[in-house]
Amino acid sequence: MDVRESEITKPDTIATDAAPPVRRRKSVVREYAEAIFIAILLALVIRTLIIQAFTIPSGSMMDTLLVGDYILVNKFLDGPELPLTDHRLPGLRSPTRGDIIVFKYPQDEKRDFIKRIIGTPGDTVQVRGDQVFVNGQALVEPYVRKLDGPLGDRSHSSYCGYAYGCEPTVVPPGSYFVMGDNRNNSQDSRYWGFVRRDKIKGKAFLIYWSWDSDRHWLRWWRLARYIP
Repeated sequence: MDVRESEITKPDTIATDAAPPVRRRKSVVREYAEAIFIAILLALVIRTLIIQAFTIPSGSMMDTLLVGDYILVNKFLDGPELPLTDHRLPGLRSPTRGDIIVFKYPQDEKRDFIKRIIGTPGDTVQVRGDQVFVNGQALVEPYVRKLDGPLGDRSHSSYCGYAYGCEPTVVPPGSYFVMGDNRNNSQDSRYWGFVRRDKIKGKAFLIYWSWDSDRHWLRWWRLARYIP
């Protein structure tokens, strides 16, 4: 008997894997546009809620801050104001005596002022000559600029020509009594009253640049100077 081997052939099979979908690559213009948008958004968030830069335009805080100093202000520390609202985020602490703060000028809130906190809510403040008393105790103020010249009579212990502070003055709740370090060249709480808590923008903490426009040079020794 002939045994014939039947040749069995299997159809050829080609294994094919599903090809992944091809992603369309973003255009260079779109990548740059997204990067710029994110950078601007972050800058706005930082400026609004965390840190903001200011320039010193006057000599009311001399010699602590000079005209032409560029400073950074910590807004997060005392609680930043939410944009387009009257609400604030909770701060890490309340402003304290000795803080140098930027705030909205009470008589024109479109302008920003910078002064030093002298009296906090509930404090009793009195100004006599060049001496400030808080709760009956004379403040030791090594940062105050002493005046030599025609206005020196203001240092007389009996002098008081201000609207606020000549007599013992209690700082209202939620308000602060502020003064410039250059006492004889500063429009401050002695003339227009108190600064409300919700008008404070933040605490100055760093001089990052300083330019002397009279001599046209950089005050390099003031760069990166911490403001206590």
